[in-house]
Amino acid sequence: MFENLKIENQVVDIPMPEGITLTIKREDKNHPFVSGNKLRKLKYNIAEAIKQGKSTLLTFGGAYSNHIAATAAAGEIMGLRTIGVIRGDELESKISVNPTLKFAKKCGMQFLFVTRQMYREKHTPEFLESLINRYGSDIYIAPEGGTNALAVKGCEEILTEEDKAFDVICTAVGTGGTISGLINASAPHQQVIGFPALKGEFLTEVIKQYTARTNWHLVHDYNFGGYAKVNDELINFLNDFNKTTQIPLDPIYVGKMIFAIFALSKKGYFAPNTKILAIHTGGLQGIEGFNKEQIKKQKITLNYEEKI
Repeated sequence: MFENLKIENQVVDIPMPEGITLTIKREDKNHPFVSGNKLRKLKYNIAEAIKQGKSTLLTFGGAYSNHIAATAAAGEIMGLRTIGVIRGDELESKISVNPTLKFAKKCGMQFLFVTRQMYREKHTPEFLESLINRYGSDIYIAPEGGTNALAVKGCEEILTEEDKAFDVICTAVGTGGTISGLINASAPHQQVIGFPALKGEFLTEVIKQYTARTNWHLVHDYNFGGYAKVNDELINFLNDFNKTTQIPLDPIYVGKMIFAIFALSKKGYFAPNTKILAIHTGGLQGIEGFNKEQIKKQKITLNYEEKI
C-alpha cells in the first residue's frame, strides 16, 4: 500500500495576476481509499503498530471523518482490526445512512459512540486507560486526525526534489501534522503557508512542537466562520473550479485553501511571478455526506460527488 508512490503535479490553467502560477500536487490520487495526507500519516504509525506486535488500530473522529475512513480501509488492507471512537452517541443509529461510517463498517471497523462531552476528554489519561480496560492492551492508539511525530515523518515525504522549483508551498491545516512535515521538508528559500480549517490561534503552538524552522505562517481569514462552515460563495467557487479544471476539491479543507489563494492573489499578497505549489490532501470521501447535509438545509450542493 505504501510503496512506489508517484504523485503528479497538475498545473491549474486559470489566469492569475502578475504572472503568478498555481500548481496542485494531487495527493488525493495516491490511493483509492487511504488517500491524501491520511496515507502519509498512517504509514509510519501502522509500521510502529506492527513493530510493537499490536493487531488493533484505535483512533478518533466525527461523523464524516477522513481519518476514520482511511484508518478503516488501511486496517482492512494490512490485516489489522480497527476501532473508531466516534463523536456523537446519536450517530449509533445512523450508520446505514452515513456514507463515511457505512464505509468504515464495511471495512470491518468496530465503533464506540460517545457523547460530545465525553469526546472532549479523549486525550486524558483516564479516558485512554478506560479504552485499554475495555479493549485490552493489544490496541495501538492513533490520535484524532492522525497527527503525531510519526505522522509528521510521513508527511515530510510529500515534497520531492522537483518541488524545490516552487517559491511557496500552501496547505490546508487541520491538526497540524501535514504542515509540520511540509515545513521540515521545505527548501530554505521556500515559504510554507497554512490555511486553518478551524478558528483559533492554538495551532501555532502545536506546529512548533514538530518543527524548529521559521519559514512558515498561518492565514486565518478563510475558515468561513469555523470548522465545516461554508457559504454559497465558496460552493459556487468550487463548482466553477471543478468545471474549469476537472479537479474536485472538498469544501472543508482544500477547497477553502484554493479559494484563499485566488482571493489573496487578487489582493497582491503574492509577489509577481511567484510559483505556488498547493497540496491537495484529499478529503473527497466526505463530499457525499456533505451534499446530503446541504440538501437537508435546502442549500446549494457541489456538482460532483465522490462515493466510497
